[in-house]
Amino acid sequence: MLQQYHTKLKGTLALTDSYLTEKALQKEKGLYKFIWVRQGSITVEIDHQEMVLSKDDVISLTHLQHLEFKSIDGEYMTLLFNSNFYCIYGNDHEVSCSGFLFNGSSHLVRFTLNEAERRQLDQITEAMENEFTVSDSLQEEMLRILLKRFIIQCTRIARQRLDITREKESGFEIVRQYYNLVDEHYRTKKQVQDYADMLHKSPKTLSNIFSTCKLPSPLRVIHERVEAEAKRLLLYSNKSAKEIADILGFEDQASFSRFFKNMAGQSAVQFRNTEVGKN
Repeated sequence: MLQQYHTKLKGTLALTDSYLTEKALQKEKGLYKFIWVRQGSITVEIDHQEMVLSKDDVISLTHLQHLEFKSIDGEYMTLLFNSNFYCIYGNDHEVSCSGFLFNGSSHLVRFTLNEAERRQLDQITEAMENEFTVSDSLQEEMLRILLKRFIIQCTRIARQRLDITREKESGFEIVRQYYNLVDEHYRTKKQVQDYADMLHKSPKTLSNIFSTCKLPSPLRVIHERVEAEAKRLLLYSNKSAKEIADILGFEDQASFSRFFKNMAGQSAVQFRNTEVGKN
């Protein structure tokens, strides 16, 4: 099953239970993804990190993260959309998911649905399936509304798993803003103080907020974002370590090499040779 909707402005929304075989869809760049395992289990590799997903597991991925299916031992659904169909940054006030469900770091959001949550998402996707068959002037906006409902519901569930109560709401909002700022500036700003200044908070306050939300430290978030991008460039481009060091804003190749070895436990060259050699 593959259902798609394309707008005149190159917006895309797609719902499929066979993403692995949808080669044209896989080639489309800029797609955000939800993967929801309906039965059994699947094994995927995300940025060369293998992950087994079981029944009712849901993960969200940005267009930056490289996805590969290793094995399918069940049924799964993939919901995909691009920014031309629905911009999560421009409409963040509606869904509050940027910097949380969708960020460019190696920190993936993954949660398992309970029965009530599964029914809620089932209702939304069933309504979406029906709406794909409608052809009138209201179809585009109705599909957009259903996508927003799906995103909001996933955001709620993921926040519950992190125990984000109303009392923690303001702190969690700072966390989201921090992730967004890191996504935007990690090439040029690598100190917590840089982001603390932009958020009008002290570094200590940020550390306390992240600790309360049981998240990696603010400095670790920066380092993981830089590391994730370095690994993507090493694996999916032909750029040299020196070129990657320049792209990521390091003073020289030596400082990049020290950073990468400290984070990954091996040199950039060793990482590239080892990971590429696996395929």
